[in-house]
Amino acid sequence: MSSPPRARILLVEDDDAIADTLGYTLRGEGFDVDVAADGETAAARGVDPLYDVILLDVMLPGLSGIEVCRRIRGSSGVPILMLTARTSELDRVLGLEAGADDYVVKPFSIPELIARVRAILRRRELDRADAGRGEVVRVGTLELDPARHAARVAGRDVHLTPSEFRLLAALAERPGHVLSRRELMERLWDSTYIGDARAADVHVANLRRKIEADPERPERLITIRGAGYALAEV
Repeated sequence: MSSPPRARILLVEDDDAIADTLGYTLRGEGFDVDVAADGETAAARGVDPLYDVILLDVMLPGLSGIEVCRRIRGSSGVPILMLTARTSELDRVLGLEAGADDYVVKPFSIPELIARVRAILRRRELDRADAGRGEVVRVGTLELDPARHAARVAGRDVHLTPSEFRLLAALAERPGHVLSRRELMERLWDSTYIGDARAADVHVANLRRKIEADPERPERLITIRGAGYALAEV
């Protein structure tokens, strides 16, 4: 009986010492790892369907990690995990806005990174297994089609990242029901290990720009102060 294929990771990191350490550790955990050391190379290789996850440093020679993420996301839904500096919350926000699924903050622990990668891979397999089995979900004029991973608002197609779609689908299961930031992130990763729950706020802000007539005055994806978020039938 043949063993299942090993997940392949593209590690984008220009610091040789960090790249060597992470590459060695990830391979020891059973992953195949390729390394890119600059933004142009990462942007070119990142769209290859060969990869299951991309670990993407923000600070790179040539193109920044944010721009690399934006270019990859223009044609690929591969999960992207940003590696950001502890002092730069702006990088974390910009990374998620560019289409990254999540981030870890340097200096991070290796077990934390491995746990996050495994959560990403588990979510991807669940999404693949669910594809083609779900019925179209309608909440007011919002439509979500799990089989095509497609969304429409009032008849208008809306492009969502994999994480945005998953969060919106979680809220659409029970319109009007409040989910906290932590609950949203647990649903996103299908895990109680979620890292920074504030990432939910960025995903929600991005979703509002795509599904609300006026993102500054949301009527569809609403905030319940002190509790979380809910999806209204609009």
